[in-house]
Amino acid sequence: MHFLHKPLPYLLFGVLFEYFTTLCSPLQVSPVSCGSKNISSYYGHCVTSQEGVRELVCFVPLGLSRNGWECMWTPRKHLVYQTHRYTLIIEQKMIHFCKMYANISGTSQTFNLSKKRNMTAHLFDESDPKSCTKNVFSGSPQQLVRCGPPSNVDLNRHSRQLDIQASWRREENKYIALYSVRYKELKSQSWKEPPVQSKDSNRCTLGNLNSSLSYVVQIQCVANDKCTQCPWSKNFTVPPELTDKPVIEMVEDFPQTKGSRLVIIKWKFAASELAEGYSVTVGKASGEDPIEAFNTSRTLLRLALSHSAYHLTITAFNNAGNSPAAQRTIPPLDDKDLYGRLNVTFNGNTSFTVSWVDDLIKTYSCFSVEWWRRGEKAAHKSFYEDENNYEVIHLEEPLELYKKYTFTLHTRPHKEPCNLKFINNSESTYGSIQSFFTEGSPISAPGNISSSNVSQSSMVLEWTAVPEEDNRGFLLGYFLHYTERLQDWTDTEPNITVDAGSTSYELVDLQSSTVYRVQLSAFTGAGMGVRSSAAYFETKPEASLAVSGVIAGSIVGVTLLLLVVHLGSQLLKRAKKLLWPNIPNPGNSNAIQKIDGVCDLELLELINRQMLKEEEGDSNSLHIVNGREEMSPVGNLHRNADSCLHLNTDHGESQGPSLSTIATDRAQDPTSDTITSIPTDMRQTDPVLISTVAHQCHPLAFLSDYTTMELFQQAMPHCVPTNTSSSSSLSSLESQDQSSQISQARSVKPGQS
Repeated sequence: MHFLHKPLPYLLFGVLFEYFTTLCSPLQVSPVSCGSKNISSYYGHCVTSQEGVRELVCFVPLGLSRNGWECMWTPRKHLVYQTHRYTLIIEQKMIHFCKMYANISGTSQTFNLSKKRNMTAHLFDESDPKSCTKNVFSGSPQQLVRCGPPSNVDLNRHSRQLDIQASWRREENKYIALYSVRYKELKSQSWKEPPVQSKDSNRCTLGNLNSSLSYVVQIQCVANDKCTQCPWSKNFTVPPELTDKPVIEMVEDFPQTKGSRLVIIKWKFAASELAEGYSVTVGKASGEDPIEAFNTSRTLLRLALSHSAYHLTITAFNNAGNSPAAQRTIPPLDDKDLYGRLNVTFNGNTSFTVSWVDDLIKTYSCFSVEWWRRGEKAAHKSFYEDENNYEVIHLEEPLELYKKYTFTLHTRPHKEPCNLKFINNSESTYGSIQSFFTEGSPISAPGNISSSNVSQSSMVLEWTAVPEEDNRGFLLGYFLHYTERLQDWTDTEPNITVDAGSTSYELVDLQSSTVYRVQLSAFTGAGMGVRSSAAYFETKPEASLAVSGVIAGSIVGVTLLLLVVHLGSQLLKRAKKLLWPNIPNPGNSNAIQKIDGVCDLELLELINRQMLKEEEGDSNSLHIVNGREEMSPVGNLHRNADSCLHLNTDHGESQGPSLSTIATDRAQDPTSDTITSIPTDMRQTDPVLISTVAHQCHPLAFLSDYTTMELFQQAMPHCVPTNTSSSSSLSSLESQDQSSQISQARSVKPGQS
């Protein structure tokens, strides 16, 4: 009701206009003639505002109808109401043309207009009853021809680049020579400047991009005299680049019935969150069309294939392009249990005939045959046959000599033409066979001949097989040639035939301790191949000889051990004598033996005489005899020297003559046969060792220990016998009472009375 403040004529006009547009709103907007004065006075309250309707543009699309026009605009930024209501008025003042399109809900409007006059467009936005905004556009028809945004755009990211392919409608393509591209990062507010221009009308490349970022791209044509307007296209969002390739984890075969197999393919992709799906392409390795593509969002694919070889590629994709491809070759399935028997006959080296046994033509009429050599691409030919069970195949390239070929026949459930229609579940394999066009003998020999488990009469020989390409035919086996080393090869030499599947053989019934010369050769249907180099092997000796050798070795070893021990002990003794010499024992010397003998006899004589005196009644004298110690003569010398010192110091001149003096006097008077009595006072007070009477103390006894025999020679004159008669009587007396008297004398100790 915003018309109430207007004058009455304009109010009437507004009411009629609203009524008219209300009736027509459900239908297509139709133009209404209008007068310029009424328009300017009626919409005079509407203002131009940046917040209101804006960016009004009108143009003539290239290639459309002769008088086809279109105006487009952008709605206001902040709209309270959900519905739009626009009014578009088109004027050509030179010819007093005025058309009004009311109650428009969209943001564009098409209309017819003469292209010979300038035009003016008025757009009023009445969506908000409280405010009315407007926008005006004017231009010449010749400058308003527009080539719109591209109708098709392909984006592909790779290697930090973005490849763009853009195309326009057919009417526009012939006038567009170049186009421009502007781009920015997805979260950025500003476009990168300047825009990148294409190299031709189709291709443009953006380089030096960040592979992990998303971008926004817009495209526009480059304006020319035919395309005066080139607007920017809508935004194309480019996701991050797929830099990783899928990893094929598993390709497994499961043979099925009638020459088909189930192939399960499984893979994984590291950046799976960036991928929209996966593209799997499968084609026959022979190159026969078609190559079938399978798009899937899963990482698993099942296919029903024949026994042929196939090439497989897997890529991840999104709307920015594809990842690098993972590739795999599915090898042909070597199934010995195929249900059909296949035969091949060669008609020279330029053709062959393939035939089959079963009556296949009742079920199939389309066939395909493949043939190949190992390591080479297979050749193929499909044919139609509904009368015979064979087919002659003519070759573009001749067959080679001594080469093994594999031939495979497939059946197809199609009618003519018999080319492959698709890959999955399209054919099955009937049979397969291997054959040589011409066989030859092997050109190399088995190698690495060795022996093991050698005994006195046998050994096991082992070798490596001849390379398959050197067989030049079907390997039938090996010839093993062997003889004693000193014998020459003869026609009667032992030859053994070994199966083709074996690479070892045990020779038996051999001679012990014998060297054998061995050679090997392979053979095919064309004959024996070359011999290997001679190898020499020796059997072990007899067991008895071996045992005797062990025994002899043991004896020699024990003997050597004893000899070493004996010599070692002798050497140790000699070393001991050299390093630690023994001190001689004076008791074992002749001089000491003589001294002891004379002194003992002298002592016994004195004892016997004393006992005789006692028997005569002499009881006033006491003689103390000290038993001779069990000491070596050297010890006696020491002890006698000590006694001499003792007697000279303690019983010198104050006590009269000593026992030693008495003994000495007795020794100097050989005519006396009695023992001089010791005074009573002396006998009662000082016991004296009788052993000191036996010999005079020599001055050398006080110098040092015994060192040489000279000492004993100097000591010998002090204990010489007195006369022969004394010796005789002493001997007789010794025989009677020596034992008892010595024991009694020893029982008396110094200090006892």
